[in-house]
Amino acid sequence: MEEFYYQKMDRQKQAVYHGMLQGVLQLADQIQLPRVDGKELYDIFFQMRLDHPEIFWVVGFSWKYYPDSPNLIFVPEYLFEKGKIKEHQIALTSRVEKLARQAQGLSEWEKEKYVHDFICKNVRYDKLKKPYSHEIIGPLGQGVGVCEGIAKAVKVLCDALGLWCMIAICGNNPEKGIKYRHTWNIVRVGGVYYHLDATFDNTLGKSDQVQDIRYDYFNLDDKSIFRDHEPLIAPAPHCTEHEHFYYKEKKLSFTKQEDVYKRSLQAAKKGKTLTFHWRGGYLTREVLKELLDLIRKAGEERKKTPVVNVNWPQAVLSLHYIEEQAQECITMEDANEGEKE
Repeated sequence: MEEFYYQKMDRQKQAVYHGMLQGVLQLADQIQLPRVDGKELYDIFFQMRLDHPEIFWVVGFSWKYYPDSPNLIFVPEYLFEKGKIKEHQIALTSRVEKLARQAQGLSEWEKEKYVHDFICKNVRYDKLKKPYSHEIIGPLGQGVGVCEGIAKAVKVLCDALGLWCMIAICGNNPEKGIKYRHTWNIVRVGGVYYHLDATFDNTLGKSDQVQDIRYDYFNLDDKSIFRDHEPLIAPAPHCTEHEHFYYKEKKLSFTKQEDVYKRSLQAAKKGKTLTFHWRGGYLTREVLKELLDLIRKAGEERKKTPVVNVNWPQAVLSLHYIEEQAQECITMEDANEGEKE
């Protein structure tokens, strides 16, 4: 299990972190800790829970201290009463072990895809933000979650599979209409760090009858992820490569317009969805128009009409063709669906 944030702390904060962790694992009502100020205490608690998302039952705390004491008393706030916590622990441990067993023999990249696909197939983004949606009990127990709960579930599953994973977090941005902080993961595959945002992929491609899993945010580098993510508010490894980006791995990252045309023809012929990444320079409005013209031309050869979804920041287009000669449909997708107000 990767304790990324713990490793970044000084010794005093590590002592607070360790005491806090042991206390909440034992479901203690009060925990004596070395004294730090209130902001430091909050940061340690927050980062401990990012390192240990399996601790779903403690969601807040209060504290008290005596002026001359070198210690403080930490009072955890539990989400359920203790008997219920133990029931949920047993159920979630069993669930995680069962899911992990099915992927033990896979490569690192395949394990990552297995976890990503599980989220996209089985978890619904919960805009109601129920109390458990921010914890693993939402995605793994109830099949619903917001970005925080989803990122925590990804880390718990990666931990169970022995795949290096941490939780990354960025700030909000009211000027852009982003009211909430957003949370996703960084994984290490083949010794290289990549961004993985299962929440963003989970909100894409579900606006029509096509329910294919999307991989627009599967193994991005820093440059790509921050096209539509805010800057991080906590330390994280730099992700400088994109060689294992999903569409590149699957030879669906095109640099030539003729490839777009050929693959669109195949999609029209076979009645299948084509999702691809454009890597032939910036996806400007002019380039997008040229690609859409080719997609339209491929459909005309088969007497079909294209339905196209465009993820502009990540230069990903997803399309399928319909039989009837209808008005073509081109949608600009926003993967940040639940995080905006």
